[in-house]
Parts: sequence; structure tokens; C-alpha cells
Amino acid sequence: MLDEILLSDDIVQIINNNINYMLEIIPEIKPMIGFEHNNPEHHLDVWEHTLLALSLSPPNYDIRLVLLLHDIGKPFSYQDGEIRHFKGHAAMSAAISRNILKRFNYPDSYIEKLCYLIRNHDYPISDTQILTNYDLALKLYQIQRCDALAHNPDRLEKRKQYLKKIEEKF
Repeated sequence: MLDEILLSDDIVQIINNNINYMLEIIPEIKPMIGFEHNNPEHHLDVWEHTLLALSLSPPNYDIRLVLLLHDIGKPFSYQDGEIRHFKGHAAMSAAISRNILKRFNYPDSYIEKLCYLIRNHDYPISDTQILTNYDLALKLYQIQRCDALAHNPDRLEKRKQYLKKIEEKF
């Protein structure tokens, strides 16, 4: 049923309609709900940001599964100050996701691929990544695009410049 949810046309509505099921199969989502970013780069809580990123994605299972899990580690890897930061959240999200994906009995090679995408969703894509594995780098770009555009619309200019630069490389 997860594949039906993630591949649905109105993914946000379908997830919201099936939130109890989602929390049953991925209870690690619960801490994301209502967890505030407290950071001017974000205008939504972690869960709402995730849903917005999903709504911007193509109906591709890998991309949507990664977007669902990409910030799952934020409630466990934040640093509070005047502005809340999330240093290390990508690695934490990948570690939590690895356990979730193992629970779903995905093959190890598939888990490694998805965890790579989660771990790297916040890091610039290099020319080497594009040259050595074009398809994987393109997926990473698509994930980064959805994630970036789900940030605070008033603070997107730098992210849009980065996306344009990377898009030109593809």
C-alpha cells in the first residue's frame, strides 16, 4: 500500500487520509509532526515541509520515498540558539531510514542507494557525481529541487541559483 500512496497523484491528501497507516508502518515520522524549524530558511514545521517537498515531486517511487525520509532525523539532531540548526541531520536521517528500509525488507543495494540520496540531499552535487553515475546524480538533483523549493519562499534566491547551475550541468 505504501507504493500506492507514494505514487498517487495527490500525494499530500492521500498521506493525510492514511496518516494512521503511515504512522503504523513508519512510527519514526511522528516526531516530525509539529516539530518547528525555528529557522528563517523554513516557514513550515518539519512534517509540513516534507509534505510540500513531496507535492513538488514527480511520481517516482525512489524520489518520493527519499523525500518522505530525508528530514526524519531532524527532531534528533538539532542545535538550539537564536536560530535552530540541524547539523548532522542528513546522516541521522540516513541512519534512521536504514532501519526503516531494512524493516521493509528491501535489498541491501537498494537501501544503500536510498541512504546515499538521503545522506547527500543537502550537499552540492559535484561534476564527479554526474560523470560517474548520471542517473543517481539526476535523482539527487530532483530530490534537492523539491526540498529547496519547499523552503521559505522569501529566502529562495540562493537555492534557485544553485539549482539553475546544477540543472545546466545536466
